Amino acid sequence: MSEKKSYNGSCHCGNVKYQAKIALERVISCNCSMCSRMGSLLTFVGPEDFELLSGEDSLKDYRFNKHEIAHLFCTGCGIRSFARGATTDGKPMFAVNVRCLEGVDLATLQIDHVDGRSY
Repeated sequence: MSEKKSYNGSCHCGNVKYQAKIALERVISCNCSMCSRMGSLLTFVGPEDFELLSGEDSLKDYRFNKHEIAHLFCTGCGIRSFARGATTDGKPMFAVNVRCLEGVDLATLQIDHVDGRSY
């Protein structure tokens, strides 16, 4: 596994900006009704590795299915650059949309396909 590196992320209009520390090698592509429509590629980090730099007031959440994950989107441009939730053991986590990170070459990442439709 590679070392964690700091990445800057944002929505399209730039209202929402964040920094995440990630050992970026593998990401998931989920086929749930939300992710399949959005085309998100996700990785997960704990709160110690995520910092929202700006835009809290520009975020709105959308919840579906079990309503456990706050799928956040920018009210200015509509981009979902990250979500807030919890791991299966209840620890807080952030689901980061890797497509919203600066300087990431998606072709170098291993993409694991997750059957989210079955949950």
